[in-house]
Amino acid sequence: MLRITKFFGVLLAAIIISFAANVEASTDWNTNVIRVTGTGIVPPRAVSNTHAIMLAKRAAEADAYRLLAEAVNGVQVDSETTVEQLMIKSDVVKTKVSAVIRGARTVAEGEINGGYSVTMELPLFGGMNSLAETVIERPTYTEPFPAPTPSYTPPPAPPTTIYNPPTTIKPNPSYSGGYTGLIVDCRGVGYLRPVMSPVIFDANLRTIYGHKNLDYDKVIRDGMASYAQDMSQAYRAGDNPLVVRAIGIDDLNADPIISMEDTDLVLYENEISHFLDNTAVVFLY
Repeated sequence: MLRITKFFGVLLAAIIISFAANVEASTDWNTNVIRVTGTGIVPPRAVSNTHAIMLAKRAAEADAYRLLAEAVNGVQVDSETTVEQLMIKSDVVKTKVSAVIRGARTVAEGEINGGYSVTMELPLFGGMNSLAETVIERPTYTEPFPAPTPSYTPPPAPPTTIYNPPTTIKPNPSYSGGYTGLIVDCRGVGYLRPVMSPVIFDANLRTIYGHKNLDYDKVIRDGMASYAQDMSQAYRAGDNPLVVRAIGIDDLNADPIISMEDTDLVLYENEISHFLDNTAVVFLY
């Protein structure tokens, strides 16, 4: 308890001697990292230049921790819950989240005009003692993915032409696209709000992808998906992704809905390539 009190005392000190105009905080949902930049001014009480820089650095670090705490509080865990809401409900979660924040990594620092700047990063995922492990509950068992409609017939593969000698290969009835991942294009159907634990629904609002379908340790280590602005950023889905368009977003703006036809295609191909099991999922938003 003494450590936690001391930690937040340092955060309070940063508020007094930080550059409010220069602070930065952002969550990169493509790489699943929270990045903040804290700044501290050179205090007038410094007895030397070295002392001044030391105090400014300490203030910048404390300011960065304060910004991290604010950013983490606002992270959406799922469509209904933020980290802050979980912390209010549980002192255990609050203590664990505070420990995760204290473990943030400094990625850049240096003197700036009149003070010091410190940039810190905190990954949303990464295994034990990560933010994900703190706020995503381990399911009692892993639910299997739904099966495609029994009558579903996958689209045939286009003929493959092999040269020397010229020959046309007929499509294999059990053809799979060999897909490396899934991209759900949500652009144009409403605002998609990034969350740590997203769900993909079919048109009947049945869950076809959620953290309960996945290996929990893998989810905590790697996350469930990334969020990208365009195809060039969708590297999590690999070099041969299956791309489907969302037909809507749930009423809480967090979970995409895809058509029944695309649902069958996704589930069929996943049975062969296991890209959902591998969490190779990207949402374009």
